[in-house]
Amino acid sequence: MSAATFDLECRRCPRLSRFLDEVGARHPAYHARPVAPFGDPSARLLIVGLAPGMHGANATGRPFTGDHAGILLYQTLHRFGFGSRSESVSADDGLILTDCRITNAVKCLPPANKPEVSEINTCNAYLRQELANLATASVVLALGTVAHTAVLKALAKKRSQYPFGHGQEHQLQPGLTLLDSYHCSRYNTQTRRLTERMFHDVFGRARQLLG
Repeated sequence: MSAATFDLECRRCPRLSRFLDEVGARHPAYHARPVAPFGDPSARLLIVGLAPGMHGANATGRPFTGDHAGILLYQTLHRFGFGSRSESVSADDGLILTDCRITNAVKCLPPANKPEVSEINTCNAYLRQELANLATASVVLALGTVAHTAVLKALAKKRSQYPFGHGQEHQLQPGLTLLDSYHCSRYNTQTRRLTERMFHDVFGRARQLLG
């Protein structure tokens, strides 16, 4: 993975760097560093989340791994043929993603899971490069409004022209489709703002688009 796409030693955001230092001191066994994208380097499906969770990706070093948010995601990836197993346990559990990669709009754990706008903008350079590396006829799946907005910013698209909405589909440029979904967070799934059926419908459409 090139430095333009991800930097494990990145400390461009002072607040996030300080926070990771504090978390790492409290939890020495945690990854507590920027979390790299995970999956197939030549994937045509790029899933974009918000940021690592405190006791999930920040602990394990793999996106959506170790907390509630990843349960529905990895089950769904397996159901639609993108994952070799239906569960992601750790960064070294042997799980393989095929034609799919998972990343975050912000690669570092933010306090209270709320990155500042300046931090999203700083990290956007990495997402911009990930998008540039996608093959033609690719699909980007944004989990939530922050991820949706980050994708638009990376491609210099106006937010007003591509409003977020669960199940919405946007043709951003020839060969690149953006799909929207509510984030698969504990809150959204437990309140049934996002149901399994709703999530499956979005992935079914992604599979159709990818052929």
